[in-house]
Amino acid sequence: MIDTEAKELRDGLNPCPKCGSTEVQQRAGTDRLVCLYCRHEWAAARVEEAFGLGEGIADLRGTQIASGARDIDADAAHLRSYHCGGCGAEVVINTETTLTARCHWCRHVLGVNEQIDNGAVPDAVLPFSVRKHDAVARISQFVAKRRLFALQAFKDEFTPDNVVGVYLPYMVVDARGSADAAGVGEVQTRRYTRGEGKNKKTLYDADVYQVQRHVDFTVDDLTLESSARRGNLDTSSNTHNIINTILPFDTKNAVKWNASYLVGYTSERRDRDVQHLVPRLQEQMLSMARAQMQPSVARFGRGVRWERERIDIKGTRWVSMYLPVWLYAYHQPGPGGRPGTGLTHYIAVNGRTGETMGSVPVQQWKLVLAALTIGTVVEALALWIIAS
Repeated sequence: MIDTEAKELRDGLNPCPKCGSTEVQQRAGTDRLVCLYCRHEWAAARVEEAFGLGEGIADLRGTQIASGARDIDADAAHLRSYHCGGCGAEVVINTETTLTARCHWCRHVLGVNEQIDNGAVPDAVLPFSVRKHDAVARISQFVAKRRLFALQAFKDEFTPDNVVGVYLPYMVVDARGSADAAGVGEVQTRRYTRGEGKNKKTLYDADVYQVQRHVDFTVDDLTLESSARRGNLDTSSNTHNIINTILPFDTKNAVKWNASYLVGYTSERRDRDVQHLVPRLQEQMLSMARAQMQPSVARFGRGVRWERERIDIKGTRWVSMYLPVWLYAYHQPGPGGRPGTGLTHYIAVNGRTGETMGSVPVQQWKLVLAALTIGTVVEALALWIIAS
């Protein structure tokens, strides 16, 4: 276990280091916090530097888990009670819906900062740097380029102001491993044809080789979804896979957890433990190993068919982190508008880089008409060329 507790914030207060006010929030467009009372600004420590999480990847052994990434206790209470440091009143925070609250007596702002067993508090947070007006502009531009074929109801109901800033839960993993692969590679020696007309076939002669490869490698800051809902890539009911298309995030700039960064944004709670994500890690690392092996098998012009593969993960380090995404959602009703049917479309903007991708519901008849029109034009052009 790697202790990443924010001990200086454990009492629930996120005070300004200069005046002690708890009216603190993120300075829009930066990674800094600002006191709304005395206007003092400061930056939280980067989590890698604070806890040495960027070091020793090549020497990792076993499984190291940061405080916020530990297993979720199924019986952990979602309600947290705090004694306000300003007036002593008791304030209850429901971590299912929020991680900050205001004392109803003295107006102090309190936040959940200790790593609790329900997965609500990560080890680190990567603050938003793309501001809402920029995200709205990017999403509007994305939709504008696709309006021609967009569903009419989507165009009528499209409201960019409904774009929401949300912190999504991820596990960020450092790992050390090795991989072995064995298969068959082919080098073409001759290409020729046999037969005539419809019976004409193209044949190849090739030298066939047994191929084996071994690679040792490390992985630095691999991001894995730690929400079962977001990890559900059922394309018949949602377009959650859109989130993966706006990767990567500059996780090296993530800071120590401080609930003040969540003011003005929503968040989702982690509900998957390390053990649930290991198969996904193995899959990702095996894919990376294949990529590292690829240059060494380039001489096999007809490719290599890997028949046996094995990944050996020698050491890992898991850190729970909130990553920033601007999100616009639209639910396209199913046939007859029956409850529980239809497809939820998402347009997402990376809250750090501005990378934008999404799914826009389309009018099927417009696509068919366009295809028929293009087909007719191509056919007419071909006839004109032949006639010429």
